[in-house]
Amino acid sequence: MNEDIRIHSWPCSYYLDTSKQWVSGRLSLTPVAIKFTANKTGELLVNFHLSSVSEIKKESSNLIFSSLTILEKNTKHWFSSLQPNRNVVFNILEHFWREQLLSSQGAGAEAAALQSTKGRELTGLLTGSQKQLEDTAKVLHYQGEQFDNIMRGLNKIEGDMDVADRLLTELESPSWWPFSSKLWKAPLETKPKETATVSDSKNQEGIIIRIPVIITHRTDSNVKPGKLTLFASGLEISDCNSQVIHRFESKDVDDIRVHTPYEISVRQRFIGKPDTSYRLLSAKMPEAIPILEMQFSKKIQFLEDALGFVGARKSPQVDLGTSIWQAATGLLGGVVQPGSPVGGREGMDNDQVQLQKQEKISQEEAKELKQILKKLKGLALETEAELERQDEALDSITNSVDRATLNIDKQNRRIKKLT
Repeated sequence: MNEDIRIHSWPCSYYLDTSKQWVSGRLSLTPVAIKFTANKTGELLVNFHLSSVSEIKKESSNLIFSSLTILEKNTKHWFSSLQPNRNVVFNILEHFWREQLLSSQGAGAEAAALQSTKGRELTGLLTGSQKQLEDTAKVLHYQGEQFDNIMRGLNKIEGDMDVADRLLTELESPSWWPFSSKLWKAPLETKPKETATVSDSKNQEGIIIRIPVIITHRTDSNVKPGKLTLFASGLEISDCNSQVIHRFESKDVDDIRVHTPYEISVRQRFIGKPDTSYRLLSAKMPEAIPILEMQFSKKIQFLEDALGFVGARKSPQVDLGTSIWQAATGLLGGVVQPGSPVGGREGMDNDQVQLQKQEKISQEEAKELKQILKKLKGLALETEAELERQDEALDSITNSVDRATLNIDKQNRRIKKLT
């Protein structure tokens, strides 16, 4: 991720202590830093890392009203005349500051980047692939449950069609036929059970990811902190108290715009009344965007400021299943010799020796890479098996729908004859 990307900027005034005067300019936020640039000279007067901030407060005094202060190490920076208002700027700055502190990179992000090794890069890459594969598996699992519900519904339809067929047979049979009233009574007692099963499955829907966000509704200037929760069936926006503000089912979403790697907007269109639109900003948004892209591939749009993000993140796609495992093991192609055996104690020892010798990867890093690759292989095989099962279920659904269509046509013809 490019650390120089500008997440947001606001017109404001900065108190320059050296000249004891206020300077107009723009306060800017990047993923890791806060900056202030003067309007007249274009000089960068403030530039410090988020990890060096110890406090962000809203303050005022007899001389300075509606100001925002940022305590950076032993220096206190004063910002005033913030647009659109102080609360908006405070909520966004505080959100990214807290997420930076909670991040695994934390205060040592810059030092860790300088000391990065090939082992850390590979570990980070494989960990990201593992998380995306886990998210994909969750979506596939939910789709599998939906297929199961469809199959149960079709089985119920077939049962109802059998009942209708027996009713029609009774109506078509002569009045003197002695068995007509006993043909259709038995199967009518199976309905409530199926309904309960479907509703239980709906209630057990799992969460794919939940991230903290800053929420803007439509074009309102006010913002408030909250949460974004992604399900396989849609997404949900809630406040800090977990009270649902709005839930979008997948079919309700008309478009998702990715403004930057950290900001998206979700919209549902209506005819004759205002659209339902939410703008969401989050330091964790880069983790949610790949999932949104997978779920809403035809509805998501990357705007100009986000094109660099999607280009850097995307790589040539591979098929799910075994090919995912092959892609994962291929990441070590430049580190582990191709001739090394995959199985057995000797193969693992040779791999670790090559990892340490060629790229100076520690024994702990090599062991961690092996564990991640093992998990990736298991996930890939499970995903492949689930896809094969869903292919079979889809074939069964298609056949059931075809049979139901034929039965409906036949019964329509029989009903026309009776009328």
